[in-house]
Amino acid sequence: MIGTISKSRRATLSGAAALAAIAWAAPAAAQDQAGDQAKTSEASIGGELGAIIVTARRRSETLQNTPVAITAIQPAQLEAKGTLDIGDLQGTAPNLLITQQPTGSSAANISIRGIAFADVEKSFDPAVGIYVDDVYIGTSTGQYLDFFDIDSIEVLRGPQGTLFGRNTIAGVITIQRTKPTMTFSGKGEASVSSYGTFGFKGVLNVPLIEDKLGVKLFEFHQQTDGYQKHYLTRQNLGASNTENYGAAIRFRPNSSLDMILTLEKQDQKFESYMGSTMIPGDAFCNFVPAGACGGNLTDDIYTVYKGIDSPGFYKAKAATLNVDWNTGPVDITSVTSYRKSREHVVFDIGTNGLFIADRPQTYKQFSQELRFAGDLFNGFDYVAGLYYFESDYELDQTTTVFGAPAGGIHAIGHSESYAGFVDFNWQLLDTVRLSGGGRYTHDRKRYRFPLILTDPVSESWSKFTPKVTLDWRPNDAVMLYGTWSRGYRSGGFSGRAGTPFSASTPYDPETVDSFEVGAKTKWWDGRMTFNVAAFYTDYKDIQQSSVITAANAQGNETIVVNAAGAKIKGIEADLAIEPIDRLNLRAALGYTDSKFKGFIIGQPITQADGSVFLRPLDYSAVDPIFAPKWTVSVNGDYTIPVGQVDVTLSAGYRYIAAYDQQIAPDPALYGQLLTEGASDVPFIVPRNDPRVRSDPQNLVDLSISAVFPMNETGAKARVTGFVRNVLDDRGPSFSFAVAAYPNLWHYAVPREPRVFGASFGIEF
Repeated sequence: MIGTISKSRRATLSGAAALAAIAWAAPAAAQDQAGDQAKTSEASIGGELGAIIVTARRRSETLQNTPVAITAIQPAQLEAKGTLDIGDLQGTAPNLLITQQPTGSSAANISIRGIAFADVEKSFDPAVGIYVDDVYIGTSTGQYLDFFDIDSIEVLRGPQGTLFGRNTIAGVITIQRTKPTMTFSGKGEASVSSYGTFGFKGVLNVPLIEDKLGVKLFEFHQQTDGYQKHYLTRQNLGASNTENYGAAIRFRPNSSLDMILTLEKQDQKFESYMGSTMIPGDAFCNFVPAGACGGNLTDDIYTVYKGIDSPGFYKAKAATLNVDWNTGPVDITSVTSYRKSREHVVFDIGTNGLFIADRPQTYKQFSQELRFAGDLFNGFDYVAGLYYFESDYELDQTTTVFGAPAGGIHAIGHSESYAGFVDFNWQLLDTVRLSGGGRYTHDRKRYRFPLILTDPVSESWSKFTPKVTLDWRPNDAVMLYGTWSRGYRSGGFSGRAGTPFSASTPYDPETVDSFEVGAKTKWWDGRMTFNVAAFYTDYKDIQQSSVITAANAQGNETIVVNAAGAKIKGIEADLAIEPIDRLNLRAALGYTDSKFKGFIIGQPITQADGSVFLRPLDYSAVDPIFAPKWTVSVNGDYTIPVGQVDVTLSAGYRYIAAYDQQIAPDPALYGQLLTEGASDVPFIVPRNDPRVRSDPQNLVDLSISAVFPMNETGAKARVTGFVRNVLDDRGPSFSFAVAAYPNLWHYAVPREPRVFGASFGIEF
């Protein structure tokens, strides 16, 4: 068990009771708190669904008038099903997949339209950009965000290089938290659910100078015993305890200047355990307990063959200053951010203590963005700006194999990026608009590997990423658009290199050219919206991470090469409808067809006598990772007034087709490769290791909530009961093969099983 739960619960319950008392006594003035931020929310009963406001193009505009494939996700929709983190977004938008990366702190594997890069090392750049309050999260670590105090969530699909920059070749997820209201107001919620899970989240707004200065205090606490089981004692494993708290100070001296300084801290303690998915033939299989070799990929992966305690922590601090200044002809926006984290985890990665990695590391990033927006002339508006990003990290891993020291990894990395960009809308005719722009980016990375290289290595890259869109609105209910855009993901060095050659050899950037056509339509006086898009993506110089056998103490290393190209095509559709008052239905459909081209990597093949030969393997026929062919979601909620109480019934269904999670050759081909021996002719790999394939998922969520008034000032309370994963659909959330020919071992982390829960919240 992590933390002292009894003390945490007492403190949390005390906080909840205090907020409830404040709400009951809140002054009447609190009910007049109209939010001054454009929110991503549906219109009121009988209103127009197309009136949802989004800021996907750094402008406030309606969803239906934005020529971008975008899904606006309602915070209320997530609250109804007891959503805890960003992983609950998967399936809610077409072709969106989000899983947790188990070998890193708060790390995420995120895929949009079949494009992803799944690795925990901070030397690697993500393929999907995560922005929180306009700040880019520079690594996959820290992207698996806890959800609370959310004002809007937008999922932008396709390359977003012009306005959001590098490392957004698949798309962007933007998350905006609520601004300080500068009125006395607040909200709080306590929740309990299966597996000893308990949480509290609260927000309190306090005015300091009327209409000019105010502060928002926020706190999030979440703890759980975990849903994995020890193979002997059946004790719950995978516990975690997370605190996230801070303050946002807002200063608005006049109507033209608005400044918000946010200071926050995250403190997480956790256990990191993986289930064994080894099979006979894996090198470690003969040395693990019975049952750890040959299990299935459903129920068995929830059992942990624990060899050592696997504690970990993640501590992060951040400061962000958002400034909006309306000078009249030009709106100036400045976003300044500094983030710093320290983390440490020890785990045996599903080997029952045979392979132990001790991974302390530090990371910090600084970013500055300056944007200018205005109208150049009637019918022509623009957003232009400058951007700077800098990061530093250090990993000092030590490794033990079969109880003996096996060296480690010491990587020290520095990254800098400069960019300038412009984006415009030009109303050519009353019904025709031309949008476009471009961004020039220069990246430089420098690395040191003290254990294997004497001198530092460095490399730099530059890229221009343009975008052109033409949209036509024949009437107020229809918009048709076509887009060409280019995305760019920076090059770098492998932070898990194990030999001098791989440490000193950089991999180059990868690029995406995306072609998209779409339609956005409104029906039934705005009570129904239906949006559809079709896309074709030319993916070049794909950065492919592979774990291969290596002549080092650890027996393996991670290499990254620009190994392939890919052609990706697909369709997407979003539907929102209010057929009758108080009944809201939403549906999303995504289809992706992706194929590699020219994907050949040299693979060391170990023979029975220990000698090794190199054989080129052609992976062009295997499935790309994190690219399910189909994603489907259907959600609905119906509100029933019962006196002064509103009772809301909510239901949701998500289908995610099977997909592979790693490029790893099928071990069943080992014998054929040994028989054929060394050759320069590429060996065709027909499929990945079956163990890295996630099964199709059918996820059903149900909830019922009641909202009732607490007093005459507008304070209200909410009681919610929910069930996530009603069907108890079990399987891997993440699965990984370590090395190939021979495979050393294989591990998996299970997805969340069925969860029952309830929450009580107040708002005033």
